[in-house]
Amino acid sequence: MAKKVLGRGLGAFFPDMENQDPQKTQEYIGQLSKLDPKERVNVILHIPVESIRPNPHQPRQEFDEFRLKELSDSIQMHGLIQPITARYLGEDRYELVSGERRLRATRMAGIGHIPAYIREVNDDDMIAFALIENVQREQLNPIEIAVGYKRLIEECELTQEEVARRVGKNRTTVTNMLRLLNLPPTIQSALKRGQISTGHARALINVEDADLQDKLLRKTIEDDYSVRQIEDAVRNASVKKTRKTTSKASEHDIAIREISNRLRRQFATKVDIRKKNKGGEIRIEYYSDDELERILNLFDNIQPS
Repeated sequence: MAKKVLGRGLGAFFPDMENQDPQKTQEYIGQLSKLDPKERVNVILHIPVESIRPNPHQPRQEFDEFRLKELSDSIQMHGLIQPITARYLGEDRYELVSGERRLRATRMAGIGHIPAYIREVNDDDMIAFALIENVQREQLNPIEIAVGYKRLIEECELTQEEVARRVGKNRTTVTNMLRLLNLPPTIQSALKRGQISTGHARALINVEDADLQDKLLRKTIEDDYSVRQIEDAVRNASVKKTRKTTSKASEHDIAIREISNRLRRQFATKVDIRKKNKGGEIRIEYYSDDELERILNLFDNIQPS
């Protein structure tokens, strides 16, 4: 009887757990403790908040206290509409899979129990579930998303293509988000705080001069530069640098630069050609195993003339 009731969720047993008679609440907790571990999978249970430990792989690092208080007030008034997701650890202990914001707000509201969908999740899938849920709800800042993608690649051994499928994005989006991690800490912090947009950050990635990068960051924050203004400033700086260099460069240097630019367009990554005595070297940069595989495939597709 307890399994059937608990399987339908607490609403089938106690419509409002917090307003029930304490004796009935203890009866419910007693029935919950008697459940076999197999009966705690793919069901919605009302579990004690103190029995839940956080997800160690939580991708979200920033929690807006004001919005958390708003959610807490809403939960106090209307209850929690969307259950959290957790996995059973044994001995009446649980680990959060997703829904940390809801769990924090419930604690803030002083509510002792929370509805939780209990599912069987292995360690490798914990980060994937938490990241995907947060990304789908658009609750992460761009850097948190990028770090989450990186962890999926490194810890879950997924390719960029597999990450893209798991989170419902195209591979180019995943690649561009990962590139944000190459930004200096000052720009990453501004992006996390919402002082600049992802578009601004992508434009700043292409600035090799650190001083110019800092200057454009300040312009964006203090003078409200648009993405187009940043792109124009980057382009103008590049043109000035090219003109200055060209005036001093030999015809050979110009030819090398043109070849380098052509290879950069061909491989869609940074390519550097350096002359050494009578020879030289070509350096092709890549930023992930996926990028390396993509470049190698381009070599395979080159037809001999």
